[in-house]
Amino acid sequence: MSAGKRSNEPVVWFLFGVGGFFAAYFLPVHVLFYGLLFPSGLVHAPGYQQTLALVRHPLTRLYLFALLTFCFFHAAHRMRLTMSDVLNLRHLNTVLAFLCYGGAIVGTIVTVWLLATV
Repeated sequence: MSAGKRSNEPVVWFLFGVGGFFAAYFLPVHVLFYGLLFPSGLVHAPGYQQTLALVRHPLTRLYLFALLTFCFFHAAHRMRLTMSDVLNLRHLNTVLAFLCYGGAIVGTIVTVWLLATV
């Protein structure tokens, strides 16, 4: 690496690490409650209006933004490294990075739009 050129790898690894933490600790709780317990009736589900009121709270929106954005970037980094290393597509690394991280950016933009319009 030349003296004046900086790498973006620290930023990518930060997003990957934080996304892994969110994906491991917070995402399973959402899947458990909203994917299994509430639909099966094992736990009393809040009504639509209560859930909507919760999602409209600014702290909940900030939490959902962080949860989804970091999970998108975690998944993008995992997919890029898997395709590059395991599938031996290193010669397409720039294209893979563009597609994976571009998808994470698009997911983040859609998340912002959805949270802003709810």
